[in-house]
Amino acid sequence: MELRFVKSVLILLLPLLCGCGNGDWQLGEAKKNVVMVEVTSQTWDYRLPWNPGTVSSARGAGFVIDRKRILTNAHVVSGARYLTVQREADPRKYQGKVLFVAHDCDLALLEVEDSEFFSGTSDLPIGGIPELETVVSVYGFPIGGDRLTVTRGVVSRIDYNSYTHSGRESHLAIQIDAAINPGNSGGPVMQNDKVVGVAFQGFRGDVAQNVGYMIPTPVIRRFLKDVEDGKYDHYVDIAIRWMALENPAMRGYYHRPNDGLGVVVTDIFAEGSSDGVLEKGDVLLSIDGYAIESDGSVRLDGQPVQLEEIVERKFAGDTVELEVWRNQKLEKKQITLRPAEMFSMYENLYEEPPRYVLYGGLVFQPLTANLMAGLVSGADLRLRQTYTLFGQDQLYKETPEPVILTTVLPDRSNVYLAGLTGQVVREINGKRIRALADVLPALELGGERSVIRFEGDQRPAVLKKKEVDQVMPRIMTQYGITQPNRTELGSRRLPKGSYQQEGESR
Repeated sequence: MELRFVKSVLILLLPLLCGCGNGDWQLGEAKKNVVMVEVTSQTWDYRLPWNPGTVSSARGAGFVIDRKRILTNAHVVSGARYLTVQREADPRKYQGKVLFVAHDCDLALLEVEDSEFFSGTSDLPIGGIPELETVVSVYGFPIGGDRLTVTRGVVSRIDYNSYTHSGRESHLAIQIDAAINPGNSGGPVMQNDKVVGVAFQGFRGDVAQNVGYMIPTPVIRRFLKDVEDGKYDHYVDIAIRWMALENPAMRGYYHRPNDGLGVVVTDIFAEGSSDGVLEKGDVLLSIDGYAIESDGSVRLDGQPVQLEEIVERKFAGDTVELEVWRNQKLEKKQITLRPAEMFSMYENLYEEPPRYVLYGGLVFQPLTANLMAGLVSGADLRLRQTYTLFGQDQLYKETPEPVILTTVLPDRSNVYLAGLTGQVVREINGKRIRALADVLPALELGGERSVIRFEGDQRPAVLKKKEVDQVMPRIMTQYGITQPNRTELGSRRLPKGSYQQEGESR
């Protein structure tokens, strides 16, 4: 332990002891090409979906890359209404705008229309993955001042990790023993005169201190390649669950030799990339020619990474070749990759305005991660179960987008319905509700009354249609609502499910 500590200290001190100029070159380039990004953003209020939300200010960092573009984090510019960029020791602030944003991998590209901003800048070159126990330098503008700062740390881990901005995504990430503080986000992490990562999140709490994470260059390169066609597409997914095959008894059950290779497929998600190709109980032995170890890792660029990393570097429409052990025979399979749209419910939404339908003071909204975060303390037990099991138990096959009665805006016409909030809507006027787009057409069915029924609850909500028409203007005025509904899907995708098969409009 002591020797390891001494080694780490020597690694940190070596550039200073040897007097080499590499650090000076990096600092000089950073001063020219690392920028402060200041953002005024607005966050939608999912509890009151007609409310555009609160306005706040924050800042982060970014850096100049090829074609006069600035790379930063998605979470730095999320919900941006106005943003400026500023170079070190230059008092001028230049207006910028977001070119592309990828919330799933927490990266964004900015542009500045005033070409004068780029005078004297150069493109920071993008390198490879740094080796473990090597030193990297993190550049940014952390809280406490407006000047560019640099901190150094040692690469301590290269592994899959959760990207907290997305809420559900995990990608390759590199851990360093240098804190990533607010203001560092989006700044370059450099080694040997090249960018080896983008600083993006730290570790909060007493368990681990001075721990930060950077987005490695394979993720950066994939993002930059993805946007070459003028739009950003979501990550693709193999859409399976697998189990390590390390237990000798389990290996014997699947008739596999004790060669340390292979994992067992335990679930295949309907409508995913592997649906119709793989089967439960298949043993995956290789992916695109890379042998799969019994713990699910493959050797890529000299590093052990999860087998999904092979898929991570591909795009929608690309194929993956698999060697599969099925029924005691070796078979070769090919799957065509596509995004795992069935899990989109679990992604945090940012720029997209919340969708809703207002009817007689009753507010209907689709179930999303944002909505669940707002309702978590008062969410119905069945709602929490639906949210948890939506992907795991593949509930999306029957209901691609659960609809929730989130609020009853009190009015003398509806006060008796307040106890029904927080429940999943099953049907309206006898029509099964599979997505928010079903709600308005269903409300138009029936006769004098609208009858709304909920999952697992025998108590219906009943409203007289004529009375709803009378009270809607009053309710909208009382609660400052200018738009009775917002149902357009925007950029969010839904699983196909029976909803799309019925040919209903989305």
